[in-house]
Amino acid sequence: MNKPQTYPLAMRVMHWLMAALVLSLLFAGLTMVKSLGPWQQQLLAWHKAMGLIALLAIVVRLIIRLRSETPTLPASVPNMQQMAAKLTQLGFYLLLFVMPLSGYLMQNAAGRPLSLFGLPLPALLHTDLALYGLFREIHGWAALLLVLLIVVHSCAALYHGLIKRDGVFRSMVRK
Repeated sequence: MNKPQTYPLAMRVMHWLMAALVLSLLFAGLTMVKSLGPWQQQLLAWHKAMGLIALLAIVVRLIIRLRSETPTLPASVPNMQQMAAKLTQLGFYLLLFVMPLSGYLMQNAAGRPLSLFGLPLPALLHTDLALYGLFREIHGWAALLLVLLIVVHSCAALYHGLIKRDGVFRSMVRK
């Protein structure tokens, strides 16, 4: 069976929705830690809720990915770039799990209950300041790594779309 030339619609939709969600979460997170404005508590509440939704979304995205036939990179893409693309994709999946999970555990360790759509979520950890610090560090470093991956991924996408014009970018934007 021939490989498709574009990603399935469900994968393309999830890619772009999650890109918007992750970028807004990163922006909100960076904004919250740099300000003590009166709006910070509302932004934090939104950040927590959207982070939980991001955790659910990455699970859905992974299921869709595992069940979908995806295009292969063109033969013109050197092996090192193909390996870099696979490592970047793996890094994204890993960080997109680590970010919301570390945030969830950080809130648990701080003794702050979480809820989603009004439903209380179970605390997986007891209140512990040392664990809170650990998960806060993990959350912060994962955010920085995620920003780095987004920059690398965006540059690669633009390179393939504007310079190489080899169909790699087009496979994620249209049928």
